[in-house]
Amino acid sequence: MTIAGVVRAVVTFAVLVLLHFTLRPLLGWRAPIDFLLLAVLTAAVRVRPAGAVFIGFIVGITADSLSPDTFGAGAFAMIFVAYLASWLKAVFFADSLPLNAMFFFAGKWLFDIIFFIAEHRLSGIELAQQLFLWSPLSAAATAIAGVIFLVLMRPFLEPAPA
Repeated sequence: MTIAGVVRAVVTFAVLVLLHFTLRPLLGWRAPIDFLLLAVLTAAVRVRPAGAVFIGFIVGITADSLSPDTFGAGAFAMIFVAYLASWLKAVFFADSLPLNAMFFFAGKWLFDIIFFIAEHRLSGIELAQQLFLWSPLSAAATAIAGVIFLVLMRPFLEPAPA
């Protein structure tokens, strides 16, 4: 990866983190858009699995530091999703918006499943409702936001012709 590619990736990551801490609280939805996960997924597909795990760990621990009662659950889920994203993207993924939408949807839903099971706050019908109602809605909102972000940032993310 060239220096320009690294700069583009860092700027993209920073924009998504900024959106997570500015736009997401303003929306206040029950099924929120997870811009941090979008940042990790877009970074994970550009690095090897070990780098994706490192990025997932740093972002997960940082996000978990804001809620000490579930400390570690988000980091564990973020590490797992980042590793799978990096590995799957390297194996068979093409640059297609519908595939990216499915990728973002599956990544967010898997993150929520791991997170809510690992945090041990919900159980029974509340856990089922969260995992099978609110998490898919949040995953769909995240996938839509991710595709919109990719469409808007595509000229910036594509490498310049030589």
